[in-house]
Amino acid sequence: MPSNQEKRPEDNFREKLSSFFGSHDPARKKEALPPKAHFSIWYFLIVFSLLTLLQHYFLSPKVESISYSKFKQSLAEGQVSKVIIGPESINGTLKGGEEEKHQDFVTVRVEDPNLVKELDERKVNYSGLYQSKFLNNLFSWIIPLGIFFVIWRYAMKRMGPGMGVMSFSKSKAKVFAEDGTKITFTDVAGIDEAKEELQEIVEFLRNPEKFQRLGGRIPKGVLLVGAPGTGKTLLAKAVAGEAKVPFFSISGSEFVEMFVGVGAARVRDLFSQATSQAPCIIFIDELDALGKARGMNVMGGHDEREQTLNQLLVEMDGFESNKGVIIMAATNRPEILDPALLRPGRFDRQVLVDRPDINGREAILKIHSKNVLLSPQVDLRKIAARTPGFVGADLANLVNEAALLAARKNKEEVEAAEFDEAIDRVIAGLEKRKRVMSPKEKEIIAYHESGHAIVAESLEHAEPVHKISIIPRGIAALGYTQQQPTEDRYLLTRSELLDRLAVLLGGRIAEDLVFGEISTGAQNDLQRATDIARSMVTEYGMSERLGLVTYERERRPMFLPESFSGSKTYSEEKAAQIDEEISRVVEEVHQRVRQILSERRDVLEKLAHLLLEKEVVQGEELRRMLNKSEPEAQAKIHNSPSQQPS
Repeated sequence: MPSNQEKRPEDNFREKLSSFFGSHDPARKKEALPPKAHFSIWYFLIVFSLLTLLQHYFLSPKVESISYSKFKQSLAEGQVSKVIIGPESINGTLKGGEEEKHQDFVTVRVEDPNLVKELDERKVNYSGLYQSKFLNNLFSWIIPLGIFFVIWRYAMKRMGPGMGVMSFSKSKAKVFAEDGTKITFTDVAGIDEAKEELQEIVEFLRNPEKFQRLGGRIPKGVLLVGAPGTGKTLLAKAVAGEAKVPFFSISGSEFVEMFVGVGAARVRDLFSQATSQAPCIIFIDELDALGKARGMNVMGGHDEREQTLNQLLVEMDGFESNKGVIIMAATNRPEILDPALLRPGRFDRQVLVDRPDINGREAILKIHSKNVLLSPQVDLRKIAARTPGFVGADLANLVNEAALLAARKNKEEVEAAEFDEAIDRVIAGLEKRKRVMSPKEKEIIAYHESGHAIVAESLEHAEPVHKISIIPRGIAALGYTQQQPTEDRYLLTRSELLDRLAVLLGGRIAEDLVFGEISTGAQNDLQRATDIARSMVTEYGMSERLGLVTYERERRPMFLPESFSGSKTYSEEKAAQIDEEISRVVEEVHQRVRQILSERRDVLEKLAHLLLEKEVVQGEELRRMLNKSEPEAQAKIHNSPSQQPS
């Protein structure tokens, strides 16, 4: 065994990782407990097979199988002492010598009319064999079927109540007992408004008489609406944990099966179980899988999903609110839900679980880093400021990634450098330092990223640059310029959108300015720039030529990036004007960015060469380089008429 001084690297990694997440080691507690014996059907089958082999080869008498001709020859020689004639075989005993034992034999019976006559002539003791058909059927069919039935019953019992053939109609909801939900509101952070909305639900479940005395009626259903990862499921569990009531959790997709009527039967069974254990909470996750608006089936007909939805609507109307059954559901696509679900009397209250602001992100980071050994230099406030748009799941992943990185480096604490690298990993993907790239491609990427960074630092409304890197990351990112917002923003002005558009075009224009050639590296930049310009013209009414009119009527998801394709509601002539206006906006920004990079060509060259040398440049270094440039050029950029496009 290896000594303590000869630990393997993976052992050190496990020790570091366990130290980051606290000294609580459930494995050590389990060592003190006696091991539990787990019975398995495989143990029974193995023992049964061993006993069969033992009986067949060791305990059963050895019988020699001989041919019928050899049997007749032995009979003629007087070697047969006893014979039992069966319907299909003949069993008997051959005489042995003085020192040899008698040998049992068996042979196949052949139609031989003279067999009995020869046995009488040789004075052989013979008899017939009678086989009972009942015993034959018993051993051939009934007992094996009984064994298989016992095994099947045992397997169905081990699978659980929801896996049997006759239990398709049973609800698959996971039931957490009153003390089974350990999550409370102290485990939820960053969504204070949503918690306040649900405090009333908790109070009703704890003390329903308070509301019933005044004639108040608690909402039957609460719909949690928010982006993926914001903590909707966690919030529902916290409500059950605070109220200390049973918690039924099920996904919307678990209702619908391939068999017709199964979904509706499961809805009935779920509400029946919940009513018997009231007060309780029913939580349906991903409600949009079940509650999509009816009539959207392009094939027509009344499909199984709509039948399940109808049953859910009936059940929500069927039970009284004073029974203490609260229905909670979560979705990130409320715009596609059936209107009948959202009317008063069903999901009366809709609670928005929004992305956390900087204070909320800091509170979430404190919760997830509670068991992580952090360096005193780690400022969670700064990390929260660098992660705008992150939801609770993203922040939990960020803390975990930082702890793993520190453990790999055999550090005693998680430092700020690990959080910085974890943010890069979450946003841009894994580093690919070993990717082989030609010097020419690396030079193009360096100038491309330098163009983005210089334009971002030269514009008034652009977010400041935090880091520039030419290390490939993720699937397709050959380099990236990371900007750090100074504050959370919920509205964007026209000037801010134009500056964002300019930063996106900075890389492409830098390539054209330096090499006189363009590459495919700006494909994603151009796509995002076009989206901004199109939204300004068609959605935000920021075009003086087209006026205060919106030309898009697409049905967009509220919390998801992708959108449905909408039909055009304007003429072809207006569509041509929209295209011309989009091109004009992009072209004006293009000329503005070209002027900025031309007048700061020396900084562009220095930054690109520094990137080729160091691969990563911090934003402070770029700002120092820009401050050394000519003040006249800087003033000229900010006062240029091209900065204010019409």
